[in-house]
Amino acid sequence: VSHRVIFMDAGKIVEDCTREEFFGNADARSPRAKEFLSKILQH
Repeated sequence: VSHRVIFMDAGKIVEDCTREEFFGNADARSPRAKEFLSKILQH
């Protein structure tokens, strides 16, 4: 279990935040992170 989330797109860091921020605040996420999470959280 981690305390931080690093989300990368095309080899660049686009998100660096706590797991609570990453999974709990959709408005603060990058468009690519939103797209990724919308696909994996459907299941």
